Amino acid sequence: MSIQNIGQLAINVKDLARAKRFYQDMLGLKHLFDAGPHMSFFDCGGVRLLLEPARDPQFDHPSSIIYFRVADIDASCRAMTAKGLRFERKPELIAPMPDHDLWMAFFRDPENNLLALMSEVSRT
Repeated sequence: MSIQNIGQLAINVKDLARAKRFYQDMLGLKHLFDAGPHMSFFDCGGVRLLLEPARDPQFDHPSSIIYFRVADIDASCRAMTAKGLRFERKPELIAPMPDHDLWMAFFRDPENNLLALMSEVSRT
C-alpha cells in the first residue's frame, strides 16, 4: 500500500450557503455538486473540498489551515482584496529556499477558518 495523494478535505461550516458563496465567488473554486442539504463539494486543483456543518460536537472546531497555491501572490491578493477580502497577514517572505522564495498571506473564511495563499517564487 502507498498513499497516492489527498483526495478530499472537509471544512467545517456553520452557514453552508455563506460558505459556498465564499469558496466559489471569492476563491474562484469550481462547485462540483451538493449532496443533500448539508454538503457541498468544490474542486481545488484535483483535490475535492467538502463544506459541511459538524454533525457531532467533537468535530465542531475550525479546520486545519489550508494553503492554496497561487502563481502570483501579489496579484491574487489584490484581486481578492478588490472583492472585499481582508487579509490578516499580507504577503510576506516566509522562507528563502536554495532556488526560490516561499511567500504566504493569511486570511479567514466567513466561518472563521484560517486559510492562506502560498507562492513559491523562483529567483531566476
